[in-house]
Amino acid sequence: LGNHDWWDDDAAQQRRAAPVHAQKVLQDAGIGVLVNRALRIGQGDAAFWLAGLDSQHAIQGARRRHEGRHDLPATLAQVADNAPVILLAHEPDIFPEVPARVSLTLSGHTHGGQIRLGPIVPVVPSRFGARYAYGHVTEGGRHLVVSGGLGCSGLPFRFGMPPEITVVDLGQGAD
Repeated sequence: LGNHDWWDDDAAQQRRAAPVHAQKVLQDAGIGVLVNRALRIGQGDAAFWLAGLDSQHAIQGARRRHEGRHDLPATLAQVADNAPVILLAHEPDIFPEVPARVSLTLSGHTHGGQIRLGPIVPVVPSRFGARYAYGHVTEGGRHLVVSGGLGCSGLPFRFGMPPEITVVDLGQGAD
């Protein structure tokens, strides 16, 4: 779940607890939602773990200080074998805390900066500025892919950062 799944649900904000409306709608449609959960997919050498975190900015606070409902240690504690782990984390700011055990972290949230003037990204909703604004980031042998996504936040337009759906190829030998 992302911050707007939480922020657009007044009842969840008041309760300061899940489930949020978007989660209920998805689950009612038979779509599983990985909220601080890990799920093993596949068998044998093709098996991997898909782990999903809740939002790091779930509860709106004063002066843009938000409370998260993510729990990285508890989520990764569910991983029961050595199969690779792919982590879904709406906000990329968790990446410095992600252990090397996780093969790939997939995030969004930043909209690629939403407004880009060439290499200049004036506003990124991240405590790390443009460090995790967009694209494939490698740090300490760990990999993060941040999608530019489809929507807008704050301003109702994009400039220099077209909307996108990101395709990540996990085939052998892929970079």
